[in-house]
Amino acid sequence: MLGHFLTREQVSEIATRRAERRAFFRKTSGFAVGVAGGGILAACGGGSGDSSAQANPVSDADVLNFALNLEYLEAQFYAYAATGSGLPASQLTGTGTQGAVTGGRAVAFSDPVVRQYAKEIAQDEIAHVAFLRQALGASAVAQPAIDIGVDPNGAFSSAARAAGLVGAGQSFDPYASDENFLLAAFIFEDVGVTAYKGASPLIQNKTFLEAAAGILAAEAYHAGLVRTALYAKGVAAPSLRSAADAISDARDSLDGSSDVDQGISGSGDRSNIVPTDANGIAFSRSPGDVLNIVYLNPGAVSRGGFYPAGVNGTLALSSALA
Repeated sequence: MLGHFLTREQVSEIATRRAERRAFFRKTSGFAVGVAGGGILAACGGGSGDSSAQANPVSDADVLNFALNLEYLEAQFYAYAATGSGLPASQLTGTGTQGAVTGGRAVAFSDPVVRQYAKEIAQDEIAHVAFLRQALGASAVAQPAIDIGVDPNGAFSSAARAAGLVGAGQSFDPYASDENFLLAAFIFEDVGVTAYKGASPLIQNKTFLEAAAGILAAEAYHAGLVRTALYAKGVAAPSLRSAADAISDARDSLDGSSDVDQGISGSGDRSNIVPTDANGIAFSRSPGDVLNIVYLNPGAVSRGGFYPAGVNGTLALSSALA
């Protein structure tokens, strides 16, 4: 699995290119970002440069099931971290191959505020699963196999290794401390926001679109909360901010050449809690680009990372790295 990741030197090069692109965007009043964003919104299963995407439109059920796969992952992680238990069996069935959850346990939180954050987000994510399953009815996909364990070669450890947080053969345990939990949550939350923003324009039914917009808003609140908590704790422990920034760079190395990811460290005397383009607008990711990140692979693959057997539904192939 580690062979799928770019090296730390390549990640550093990408970070440099990101800075250069941001300087260009500021000079052009964000026009280039707007054009790139439009290309991303048009893509369904491939990367932002996939011109064949519009020739193969997806249904509302396809889009909602793609979202449901992501919600299964988030709900299981937060539920285990906050309570020590996952989703009930009644919320796991559906079309496609139902898989089990690997790993997951309660975090012994030392900060009561972080514990309360975890419980609140867990409740929201569990509700998202139930809502999407109800909206989809008999079309709802089953939960795929999900890896949220701490194995040295597992998804969390591999993601942390790609960011330079752990060395070869070492494991990253998201349940070991408040800080580890927040870093693990950071891996998911920003991706969720960009996923819903990128997928929403593909939804035709206005009722479903309104619901997706509502979930997008909730995910954005979650992302802002996690980013704020990491930034605040980083006052006393600057390495925590650096770790979050490294995770951002690692994510950005997986999902194509578009610059749609930012860390929490701002320039000068300001933070970067809200990642936006030069116009103050949040970024979008195509479903394929989202899968690059959760599969932990920059290539066009159908499984890996947090989904060892892939996701269920039509939108299951990640984008090829441009």
